[in-house]
Amino acid sequence: MKHVWLPMVCAVLLAGCAAVNPYQRAKENVENSKRLRVGMTKAEVLAVMGEPERRESFNQPDVWFYYFETNWLDGFITEDECFPLLFKDGKLLGWGNSFYTRHRIENRDRIPDVELPAEAAAGVKK
Repeated sequence: MKHVWLPMVCAVLLAGCAAVNPYQRAKENVENSKRLRVGMTKAEVLAVMGEPERRESFNQPDVWFYYFETNWLDGFITEDECFPLLFKDGKLLGWGNSFYTRHRIENRDRIPDVELPAEAAAGVKK
């Protein structure tokens, strides 16, 4: 009965080793990013890159983040450890931190036109 726990411990350790190594995932993301092309659809990008670490679709353009390096040994993946891919109208605009920063600077003064619902517009007094 003493040795019943040994196979369970080994199974747990092996399962942990089978998990994706973050350094390997970063290497794969960098290699896969070499196949990206401006104008690709989101489905094409998913086929090349797989699922992103995080998506930001509440703002325009859509931004997907992929892990590429470890800056902090805290077990969390943060935005500064990822490279962004920007989409507009479902097409890839570009990728990388310099592209993302340049795009944000160039578009910082643009506020998208938002259509108010009729009931909200009726309540607005001028």
